[in-house]
Amino acid sequence: MAIDGTETDRENAAMQAAADAQHLAEAHYRELIDHIPAGVVVHNAASEIVLANPVAARLLGLDFEQLKGRTANDARWHFQHRDGTAFQLSDYPVNRVLESKAAVQDVLIGIRHRERDPLVWVLCNAFPVLSASGELTAVVVSFTDVTSLQRAQQELQLSEERLRLVVRGSNDAPWDWDLKTDQIYYSPRWWEMLGYAVDALPSDTQLWTSLLHPEDRERVQNFFSTILGSAADDYEVEFRLLHNRGNYVHVLSRGFILRDAVGRPVRVSGTNADLSDRKLAEEQIFHLAFYDALTDLPNRRHLLEKFRKALLTSSRTGQHGALLFIDLDRFKELNDTLGHDTGDELLKQVAQRLRVCVRASDMVARLGGDEFVVILEALSQDKANAAIEAEKIGQKIIESLNREYQISIRPYHGTLSIGVVLFDATSEGIEAALKQADLALYQAKAAGRNMMRFFDASMQEAVYRRVGLEADLRDGMKRQQMLLHYQPQLNTFNGVVGAEVLLRWLHPDRGLSEPATFMPLAETTGLVLPLSRWVLRRTCEQLALWARDPLFSHLTLAVNISTQQFKAPGFFDELLAILEETSANPRRLKLELTESALADDLDEVVRTMEALRMLGVVLALDDFGTGYSSLGYLKQLPLDELKIARSFVTDLLTDPGNAAIARIVITLAREFGLTVLADGVERAEQRDFLARQGCHTCQGALYAGPAPIDVFEAWIRAHKKT
Repeated sequence: MAIDGTETDRENAAMQAAADAQHLAEAHYRELIDHIPAGVVVHNAASEIVLANPVAARLLGLDFEQLKGRTANDARWHFQHRDGTAFQLSDYPVNRVLESKAAVQDVLIGIRHRERDPLVWVLCNAFPVLSASGELTAVVVSFTDVTSLQRAQQELQLSEERLRLVVRGSNDAPWDWDLKTDQIYYSPRWWEMLGYAVDALPSDTQLWTSLLHPEDRERVQNFFSTILGSAADDYEVEFRLLHNRGNYVHVLSRGFILRDAVGRPVRVSGTNADLSDRKLAEEQIFHLAFYDALTDLPNRRHLLEKFRKALLTSSRTGQHGALLFIDLDRFKELNDTLGHDTGDELLKQVAQRLRVCVRASDMVARLGGDEFVVILEALSQDKANAAIEAEKIGQKIIESLNREYQISIRPYHGTLSIGVVLFDATSEGIEAALKQADLALYQAKAAGRNMMRFFDASMQEAVYRRVGLEADLRDGMKRQQMLLHYQPQLNTFNGVVGAEVLLRWLHPDRGLSEPATFMPLAETTGLVLPLSRWVLRRTCEQLALWARDPLFSHLTLAVNISTQQFKAPGFFDELLAILEETSANPRRLKLELTESALADDLDEVVRTMEALRMLGVVLALDDFGTGYSSLGYLKQLPLDELKIARSFVTDLLTDPGNAAIARIVITLAREFGLTVLADGVERAEQRDFLARQGCHTCQGALYAGPAPIDVFEAWIRAHKKT
């Protein structure tokens, strides 16, 4: 007996475990369908409802306990077709699946909970669940609420019906144009449609054309010119007219043309119909179809169209684009702990921030859940530069979305991961791009989240190098790795007259770097301003030191001024403060400006330059002849010196064109009363050629290359002795 009891206990325990497992599975299954945004109902083989999620309960007007056990044939609901006829029980998708064991998809059903309740329109799909032996065990039905879309379509149909009534004359706005006198009769309805009192304006042909929308004016005038010059007897055209309130009314104009015996047009008679209601309905339908209801961002369908157009644009311009796949880190935890309302509020705030981070030509879309996509267009034609541009915007997005949120009156900090893929005319469609960006997104999450990864390994490496170089540059500025070198400038009559100050970066691993390797990065990251201020201050400090030494007190120091530095607010005041703090003689300071620094807002540029000259600062135009100078442009600038670009000096002995340019620059300098200096003089023959033309001040390897201050000063002393 004990053995039998033990076996019974084991059987009972096994049955209980199986029941518990089934209960757990059912609870898990129930939790899953509860989070589906569409309505889901499960019927058993007898058509009875055994499971329904909250969305389905709302659409069917009952809670789950009330739904449980009911069948599709329950008389409580009234189902009808689009045309208003009632559903036969055999037409209902559940019954059709029970009969055929085949899925029934995309059936539009109007549901009325009670006879006088408003219709709820749903798109219904039903799928059979079969056992291993092929027996039907259940039917799963999904409902998608399309009531808003149906209502918008009905409003559009009503608008079109009103349009037909207008055309029949019930609500139209007649007008008549006498081509012989060029006078137009506007009916009272015509005035009323645009919000004016009858005959409030002159009734001539200029009235309606003056009220045309600027974008429609040329098109409509060309239309009537063409139609009157043809043999047509009627016309139809849409345009917009200005309403008295200041908005534009969409108008459909239809009518006919009267002609004389030889076919010449003598009169145009027609009616205008107000299309505002129809246009509004079309816009509503478009918005429902192409925009996300929660965030009001473009949805997946709109994204597909945007990407298709972006590929066409890329093929025309040769420019790259980028697709950024954005996923919020640990969003599910927020949803589970604080609820879906809180999660929805976060998604809306994220959407707002993303809009601000991109340009007007770019698109931010929501795929669903916490997944967003950004399409960037018109990036560089060079793939590496395009990657850098995309990385810059991606970092801007990360910084924006990392800022604190206020959700449900509480602060929240979130992070995100971004996968990036570049595309051009040779790229595949949106699905391939999304897959590639998704792989890059996975890499970003695997690497620790809150970062960005590129799909293309080589592009990712380029971004890594840039980020690494930027970090090294910032660190180098902090660790005083920036140095100044000095290259002497000599006059054939007076010997050494000064030096050009040149920035160098002494990196512990990469060694000594010239500005060409790091200044472009400094300009794109904003580091150029602190770097330039440091160079300017050190230069003035050196001038102040030399002022106490007769061997160096007469020397000038030339400093290159970047476009950003020259145009930065307060540049003049900043320089003035440095001069006062260091006690440097401004007459020994030469600022070398590039043509790009002087290109915009010429009046403001001239005012700044004149203020600098009032201080005594010498102003030189660097690399003259390589930009877009004109004689008139040169005449307006208060300059002291022109500097012949190294590119012209290098080949002036072998290239007649460069020799001619050098001669022209020297002649221009003489005519405008300016000194002239040649850069890059490496051979005595170059120096002699320039001297014969009238240029006696040079710098270059013929004399000495750039060197640290102690080497430069030693060179000066040695040069003085000779």
